[in-house]
Amino acid sequence: MRHVLNPPNPYDRYSAEYVGEPPPTKLEIFEETATKKVITKAFASDWEGGWRYTVNCYRGCVHGCTYCFARQYHEFLGYGAGTDFETKIVVKPNTPRLLREELKKTRDKMPHIDFSFATDPYLPLEAEYQLTRQCLEVCAEFRVPVGVITKSPLVTRDIDVLLKLAKVSVFFSLPFLTKESSNPFEPYTPVPEARFRAMKTLSDAGIQTGIGIAPVIPGYNESDIPGLLERAKESGATRAFMSMLHLDTDSIENYFVEKMYERIPTKAAKIINTMKRERGGTLRHRTYKERSTGKTEQCEVTTKLFDFHAKRLGFRQHEKPAEPEPAALPVQQSLF
Repeated sequence: MRHVLNPPNPYDRYSAEYVGEPPPTKLEIFEETATKKVITKAFASDWEGGWRYTVNCYRGCVHGCTYCFARQYHEFLGYGAGTDFETKIVVKPNTPRLLREELKKTRDKMPHIDFSFATDPYLPLEAEYQLTRQCLEVCAEFRVPVGVITKSPLVTRDIDVLLKLAKVSVFFSLPFLTKESSNPFEPYTPVPEARFRAMKTLSDAGIQTGIGIAPVIPGYNESDIPGLLERAKESGATRAFMSMLHLDTDSIENYFVEKMYERIPTKAAKIINTMKRERGGTLRHRTYKERSTGKTEQCEVTTKLFDFHAKRLGFRQHEKPAEPEPAALPVQQSLF
C-alpha cells in the first residue's frame, strides 16, 4: 500500500453545497494494488437467492456517517472504525483492469453488479481518479446490469456512461429531509437538496432512480418519511425502500453513541432508549434477519407510514417483476 503524499484536493472542483463540507481533519490517501478479484459476493437476506455482487474502488468514506456499517471493514486494514474510516481513504487504481479480466470469464454468470458496498462509489476523490466511471464503462461493454447507491451528485457526471448500460438504477441515500437534521449523523455529505437535484437530473435523462430512506433512526427521523417520498417523487424517482438503523459491531455502536452525545446531547438518551425497545433491550440486533426491523408497535407504525405514502405516490417497492429478464435481479432488492 502506497501513501500518496500530495493528493489533489477533491473539493476544489465543486462548491461546498455540491460536495458537502470538507472534514475538519487532514485526509490521508493510500493507493493499494489489488491482487485478488474485485467482484465481491456479499450476503443479502432480503431477496431470493441471498447474494449480491459488489465492486468497491475505494475503502473508507469522507462522508462521516456515524451509523455506517462499513466502518468495520477498515479494522481489517489495521485502522479504526471511527475517525480513521473518515480520514484514511484507500484507493484501488487497478480496479477497472481487474474488473475487465473477471468479466471476460464470468459475464455470462454475473446477474448484476452493485456500486458499492464498503464505501460510496462517488467519493470526492472520484472526481480525480474516475475509477467508478471506468468500471461502469467496463460493465457497459460486457452488458452487465448495474445498480448504484450514493449520496453524491457527482454521479451526474457519468450520465453518458449510465445511458450505455444494459440496465441501470441509481438510488440516492436520503434519510433526512434537511441539512440541519442530517448534520449530527452524516456531517460531510452533500446537502439533501443537492441530492434531490441530482436525482431529477438523472431522471430527466431517462435513468431509473430511487430513494433509500436508510437508516430510519427510531425516535428521530420517522417524521421525515412523507416529505422525503414527496420530494423524491417530484424529482422523478420511481422506486423506494426504507431500512431501520442497525449497528453491526461494538466499535460502530460506541462511535455512534459517542457522536450523538457530542452533537445532540439533549436527544441522545431518547434515541438510545427508543432503539433499545426495538432491539429487545440492546442497541444491536441479535440475528441477521432482525437487522433492519424492530420489535415494537412503533416500528410497525413507521413501516405502515412508509408503505402508505409510497403506495399513494406510486413507488415500486419490494415487488418482483412479473417477467424477470434472464439472469437479472430486481434492482432494489439486489441493493439491499
